Amino acid sequence: MITTYLAQSPTLEDFGKDVWWLVLLKIVAVFVMLLLLTLFTINYERKVVARMAVRPGPNQVGPNGWFQSLTDGLKLPFKEEIIPKTADKVVYFLAPVISATCAFTAFAVIPFGPMVSIFGQRTPLQLTDTPVSVLLVLACASIGVYGIVLAGWASGSTYPLLGGLRSTAQVISYEVAMGLSIVAVFMTAGTMSTSEIIRAQEHGNPINLFGLEVTAPGWYAVLLAPSFVIYAISAVGETNRAPFDLPEAESELVGGFHTEYSSFKFAMFFLAEYINMITVSALCTTLFLGGWRAPWPISFWEGANSGWWPMLWFLGKVLLLLFGFIWLRATLPRLRYDQFMRFGWKILIPVSLLWIFALAGIKILQRQEGGPAQYLIIGSVVVVVLLLALLWPSGKKEPTVSLEEQIAARPKGSFPLPPMDLQVPPSPRARRDVAERQPALTGARGDTAATGETGPGATDQSSPNGPADKEV
Repeated sequence: MITTYLAQSPTLEDFGKDVWWLVLLKIVAVFVMLLLLTLFTINYERKVVARMAVRPGPNQVGPNGWFQSLTDGLKLPFKEEIIPKTADKVVYFLAPVISATCAFTAFAVIPFGPMVSIFGQRTPLQLTDTPVSVLLVLACASIGVYGIVLAGWASGSTYPLLGGLRSTAQVISYEVAMGLSIVAVFMTAGTMSTSEIIRAQEHGNPINLFGLEVTAPGWYAVLLAPSFVIYAISAVGETNRAPFDLPEAESELVGGFHTEYSSFKFAMFFLAEYINMITVSALCTTLFLGGWRAPWPISFWEGANSGWWPMLWFLGKVLLLLFGFIWLRATLPRLRYDQFMRFGWKILIPVSLLWIFALAGIKILQRQEGGPAQYLIIGSVVVVVLLLALLWPSGKKEPTVSLEEQIAARPKGSFPLPPMDLQVPPSPRARRDVAERQPALTGARGDTAATGETGPGATDQSSPNGPADKEV
């Protein structure tokens, strides 16, 4: 009997019907896939960054160095573990467990493909789904920061504590921007279920533009481009990746929140960071890039969205987004902390709110039977917003004051300034009249010179070249 695989998108009614062994098989498969993706991503990052920096990168362990991350993963658990005396032992142990557990849990609602047949059982390529699956991912990301904060506090050291506090402020600011960017997807798709959001991007949106039928792209990365850009920026800040890696900035915090961690506990933090990268990339693929559905022009093939092929398209999109993470790390310098927080609160969040209000107005206009006039109104609003953004007056710059004016304005009794020409004058306490000394002479000529006598052994002091060399 030949099993026919249909490109059927699963619905909420298709979940909760699997037998126990199939659920266990899916859990193990997701766990193993995340571990393999983590090992691959670590080596992938090393090779891409090395190529961008014109370096060889890992090339010794395994074929072309692809087993380097595997050997590192096997080495870390067997390294010596050092626990500070001032650490809170229980919280010190639970912190990496919380981070790793939340990272794995968030991947439970990510769809990998359509309905397939596994050992004769018809099941969706997804562990589970709920009407609020996207909120589950956001909740896991929010709880995962507790592992970072508790790690910084439980270490009993200053630098980890500062890194944990930074991470708290960072997640609060960028979690708000990420949540607001996803609101636009909820408004357009009408659901928070991940499988239903992929179904909403299945077909393009037909638009009647001045009597001409135009099919707009179905991917929300195109329809909701501002939300896609805001989500991409917020995801980088959410995962503590460069240029937003302030909680573990080695230039001022040694290693940040995991400075006092070693051995297997450090490996769990390392694992959680890369799984979070994979999770936000997979969620971005689901919300904005059509999920597991084949991109154009592969979508013209009838069997592109059937069977196990969709897993290949899904992983390809995820790897493309991971390349973006790596590219940013190899290109951009780390932001200053005040710049980082100002960017989140004063730019990303206000832009997200304005975009949501604009999208709500567009949705209301689309429900009305206005014909081409509604598109003229929408276009006019977009043009006005762009003109306001371009022509918005900037704050007055303070007049620049010259260095001489700044020095003259200093109050009396201020601390003395160093010389501006970088030439340090000699100290008056070490003054020596070296130039006024007579040249040192030895022998009989020196004796006669010292007594001021003239004669056959006297020196000629009037000569411009110093003592005379001839005897009179």
